[in-house]
Amino acid sequence: MSAWLISVEGTDFASRLAMILALMAAVFHASFAALQNGRDNPWISRAAIDVALFLLAWPIALFLVPWPHAEHIWLFVGVFVIHNIYKAFQGMTYARGAYTVVYPVVRGSSVLATVIVSGIVFQEVYSIWQWSGVLSLVCGIFGLAVYNWRKLQVGRETLFSALGLAVLSGIMVAAYTTFDAYGIRQMPDPLTFVFWFFAIDSITIPLFVFVWVRQGRLSLSAIRPLVARGLAGAVLAPLSFGCVMMATRLDSVGIAAALRETSVLFAAFIGVLFLKETVGPRRVCLMALIVAGAILINVG
Repeated sequence: MSAWLISVEGTDFASRLAMILALMAAVFHASFAALQNGRDNPWISRAAIDVALFLLAWPIALFLVPWPHAEHIWLFVGVFVIHNIYKAFQGMTYARGAYTVVYPVVRGSSVLATVIVSGIVFQEVYSIWQWSGVLSLVCGIFGLAVYNWRKLQVGRETLFSALGLAVLSGIMVAAYTTFDAYGIRQMPDPLTFVFWFFAIDSITIPLFVFVWVRQGRLSLSAIRPLVARGLAGAVLAPLSFGCVMMATRLDSVGIAAALRETSVLFAAFIGVLFLKETVGPRRVCLMALIVAGAILINVG
């Protein structure tokens, strides 16, 4: 698979494939985000996912994909630092604010930040249609956050601090997306980056949970009910991350990141189809803005 992906790099087909992969990443990410929908402690939910990821990623990294070269070790050190800062901000955000409000803020702020940063780092240039699509996408995403905020009945006392952390989380999404896009472009085999990333990234939170259990601050009984959720997350996370990273290797980093954030739209669909949430005319209009943004980006 890696050899085939490398063989199509730089072709028109690669650009089309990158857009498809970015949209697939959005679907997987929305499903992954639904696993952390705020009903449980976000730290414990993430720990359950990372434990399953640890058990899945290390055997694949050690035995099924090529090992990274010595000159690439610094990339994984950077990955470890940036992603752990992001997870710290994300956990604090979800602990303080309603998921339906803060999640769109994280994803919307990450779109703008990633497009700007990738334009600087990778000298990417976007057409007027693509900029229009990005702005339409961001307006729709932030509009959903405002809509959900107005409907919020509880948790308002910590909401403003949560929104500030959500913006910082979005900036960290832009930082890791740009850094990871650079990293995967340095690898002879892109799957090396994907699976070694997860092997390294899945270490931190399970270690903290182990310490908390030993100290008596956390009971294993709180984690056991989340085993199934952890296993599902361990499958969805590599699919989402792998798709968007392949997209950034094949084509524009900023556009791939923008299309990935249509995950907010797919999350709304999941809420309607599986959680039986209602969708009024305002939410329909905001979702239409997101769809319009994705179409404009593709037209551009």
